[in-house]
Amino acid sequence: MLKTIGFWAAVILPLWDIPLMVHVIKRKSSQDISLGWAFGLWLSSVFMAPSAFITGDRAAIGFNLVNVIMLTGVLAVVFKYRKGKVCISSRM
Repeated sequence: MLKTIGFWAAVILPLWDIPLMVHVIKRKSSQDISLGWAFGLWLSSVFMAPSAFITGDRAAIGFNLVNVIMLTGVLAVVFKYRKGKVCISSRM
């Protein structure tokens, strides 16, 4: 029972990225979201995922799978609705 609850909580948690994507799409701007934050969060999630897949824990696998998918969506929306130059480094 607890493993089932943990699995569903882990799968549902990354869905909180949806309001962020909707917010950016409605405003048609992602200027208030740091590209470094978005890319860094996505990259860390991608690097963590293999570790979760190796463990065999359903909650960890579910969380990481959904998290990578959702953060890929966040990153795509942030880049799509970026106005002006897209520059990840501080040097322009």
